[in-house]
Amino acid sequence: MKIVVDAMGGDHAPDSSVEGAVLAAREYGTEIILTGISDSIYAVLDRFDPEHKLPIQVVHADEVVEMHDIPGKVLRSKRKSSMKIGLDLLKEGSASAFVSAGNTGAVLAYSTVILRPLKGVDRPAIAIQLPTLKGDAILLDAGANVDCKTSQLFQFGIMGHVFAEYILGKKNPRVGLLSIGEEDGKGNEIVKEAFQMLKSSHINFIGNIEGKEVYRGNADVIVCDGFTGNVALKISESVAEMIGTNLKRMFQRNWRSKLGYLLLKPQLDEFKKKVDYSETGGAPLLGINGVVIIAHGSSSAKAIKNAISRASELSEKKITQHISEDIESNLLDI
Repeated sequence: MKIVVDAMGGDHAPDSSVEGAVLAAREYGTEIILTGISDSIYAVLDRFDPEHKLPIQVVHADEVVEMHDIPGKVLRSKRKSSMKIGLDLLKEGSASAFVSAGNTGAVLAYSTVILRPLKGVDRPAIAIQLPTLKGDAILLDAGANVDCKTSQLFQFGIMGHVFAEYILGKKNPRVGLLSIGEEDGKGNEIVKEAFQMLKSSHINFIGNIEGKEVYRGNADVIVCDGFTGNVALKISESVAEMIGTNLKRMFQRNWRSKLGYLLLKPQLDEFKKKVDYSETGGAPLLGINGVVIIAHGSSSAKAIKNAISRASELSEKKITQHISEDIESNLLDI
C-alpha cells in the first residue's frame, strides 16, 4: 500500500510534510510518494533519511497551490501542481490514498473533478472527529458545502454512519441531525425534510440534537451543513484554546499552583491528547471515489504522520466501498 503526500501543502511545507512522511515510513513501514518541488523535498529528506533507505519515492511537480489561491482558478491554471499530480496518482491506481495539509478548497475542487463523487452522492463532505464524554463522535459536513440540499444532508448521515461503524468501531451508531431544538418540527425546511428522510432509512437515527449535545456524546454522528459545521468547529477550537491558556496562567500563579500542576500533569497530558487534532492527523473527505485526507494547515510532522496512518486505515478497511454500498442500499429505502 502506497500513500501519496502533497509535500508542498501546509503552512510548514515541505518540512513538516516530509518529516511526517519519514516518521510514518519508519514507524509503520508505509510506502510513501511525496509530490512537489523535488529539490525542496530532497533538501529536507536528506536531513531525516540521508541514505534514502526508507520506502519513500519523490515525484516532481512544477507548481505549488498556495493557501490563498482561489480553487476555481487553481483548477484552470495549476495543472502541474503537487496536489493535482498526487490525486492523479491515486486515480490511476499508483497509490491507495492521498494526504494534504494544503488549501482545503483546492483539495476539494481537485478531488471532485479528478476522482468524482461516488454514485448516489451529490457532494463529498469533510468529516471531523470530536472527543465527547462517551467516546469519539464524527461531525459532517465541517466546511465543504456551505449550502446543502435535503438529499445531501441525508447522504452525510449515511456516510457518517458508515465511518462511525467501520472506523470508530461503533455498533449501530447513533445519528443525530444538528438543529435549534430536539423536537421533530424544529429547524428550517431543509432540516425538517432531511429529518424525515433519515427517519425512513435503516440507520439508527435518533432525531434532532441541539448544539449543547454535541460533546455530551449522545450521538455518534452529527449531521449538519458545512456552514454550521465549520462555525461549530472553529468555536470549539477557540474554547479549547481559551481553556488551555487560562489553565496555564492559573498553574503559573504561585508555588502552590505549580506543585498542583506537577501532581496533575499525567491527567492533563491525557486530556490534552484527547482534544489534540494532531492525534487523528486530518479529516477524511467522504463521498469521493478514493481515500483523501485533509490535514490542518498548521500540521506538525506528528500530525502528518497520523494523517498517513488514518489514510492507510481507511484504505485497508475499504471505507469508500462501504459508503457506496450503504448509499445504494438506503436509496432503495426512500
